[in-house]
Amino acid sequence: QVHLVESGGGLVQPGGSLRLSCAASGFAFSRNAWAWYRQAPGKQREWVATMSIGGSTNYTDSVKGRFTISRDNTKSTVALQMNSLKPEDTAVYYCNRLPTIKPWGQGTQVTVSS
Repeated sequence: QVHLVESGGGLVQPGGSLRLSCAASGFAFSRNAWAWYRQAPGKQREWVATMSIGGSTNYTDSVKGRFTISRDNTKSTVALQMNSLKPEDTAVYYCNRLPTIKPWGQGTQVTVSS
């Protein structure tokens, strides 16, 4: 059974950093591209970053230069290093493979506020 568990969120001041982690189980982790998504209050879930099977990355414009996605195939985990955080980064963050699968994990809350 597919299982996605996100962790690492919290409350941080603007300009601060957080590192999110996602543990995946129930399928062949290394054979999939992986992505992070986020959903801010009152908004639809949006794509944030992707890492392909080969390791290439893509980011939504608003996080380029600040966020870094990485993966560890030996541990079946994908991480999102977030630096220079801004209040508009406040959201629940989710990981999923590409194409996405269900069920989604519970997400991890990131709040950027002074």
